[in-house]
This record gives sequence, C-alpha cells and structure tokens, in this order.
Amino acid sequence: MISEQDWQDAQLLWDYQQMHHEPRPCSVAVGLGSHDLGVADTTVDLYRRGMMPLIVFTGATSRTTQDRMPRGEAEHYRDRALELGVPADVILVEPHARNTGQNITLSRALLEEHGIAVRSVLLVSKPYEERRAWATARKLWPEAEFISASTPMSLSEYVDSIQDARLVVDMLVGSLQRLMIYPPQGFMLKQSIPGDVAAAYERLRDAGFTTRLVPEVA
Repeated sequence: MISEQDWQDAQLLWDYQQMHHEPRPCSVAVGLGSHDLGVADTTVDLYRRGMMPLIVFTGATSRTTQDRMPRGEAEHYRDRALELGVPADVILVEPHARNTGQNITLSRALLEEHGIAVRSVLLVSKPYEERRAWATARKLWPEAEFISASTPMSLSEYVDSIQDARLVVDMLVGSLQRLMIYPPQGFMLKQSIPGDVAAAYERLRDAGFTTRLVPEVA
C-alpha cells in the first residue's frame, strides 16, 4: 500500500532528479540501459530531430532485465531503434556495462576505439535518473559536456507506463541514496540535496521502499 504521503515524497524525489536541460545538437547520444524501452524511444526521437549523428546504447542485464531483455539492454535498445527506422550504421552497442559508471567509462572507451572525437554528449536516461546520470558522467568523463535528457512525462504517467508503482518508488529511493553516498567514493560529483528532498527520502526509506538500496560503506 502506497500512502498519500508516500506519493508526495516520491514526487519530491522525482522533481529533484529532473535537470531541465534543453536538448541541443551534440557529438553523440548515449542511451543508458535499463528496464525501460522508453530510453530507446526518446533517443530515436532526438536522432530524428537532428540532435546527434551517432548513438551508443550501453548495458548488459540486471536482475530487473534478465528475463525481459535476455540478450542485454543495449541489444534490445538497438532492436527498438532499428524497428523505428534508425539506420544500423549510426548505432554502436556497448554490451558489458552493469552500472551507471560502467555505462559511461565503457561507452567512452568504445567511442575512442572507433576514433570518434566527442565534445558533447546527449545523455539519455530514465526520467528519475537524470541527475544521477549527469553527476556520474561529469565525474568520470570531465572533458565532455553533458546534456541530460529523458522522456518528458509526469511521475503518474511513468508509473502508468511501467505498471509497477512500488518498483518506481523503490527506484527513486535507490537513485537518491546513490547521490548521497557515491560522491565520497569517487563515483560521481557531489550534488546539493535540499532538506525537503532528504527528508522525503528518509521517510520513504523508513516506510520500507528499500529494495533498490545498496549497502553503505562504513
């Protein structure tokens, strides 16, 4: 059961993750693998709008995607883009990344391997992970400029699309936790977290939305 307070707190976390970057032409788009094919759809939309000449889809599988995307998230994203009419020769696949940091470092290595100069990146993620993705990319690939992008939609619309409200709230809590604990570990840039957002996170965590939390290092 998700209470009205839980929804209000989830909305605070959702709004905080939004970077509100205006998409503009970049050297490449990197679509971060996940359970959500909407990332691929949004990357295709940006390609059609002329925002980049090249796409990298990155991601292996996770506990969330191993059944629905058995060949790997990046491969399924690529299939979706091809179905939507994107030419195969503008898509690169990075099939090994199992976390956001690897999404960034392995995509960078793949582009370097192909001799592709990158000055700017359209970083396409799930709507509730824009800030986490951006903070990770800026830490691990400081030479490039990053524009965060995701499918423009509300929290309620996203829950309707996923059809699993508790999973979405769990994911929101997990993403916020990583923004708090990963900067000291060198995984991402430190972000200023408003007090009301931190309090919302704590209430949701204490209410049991904990399946996507990671163990904290003492």
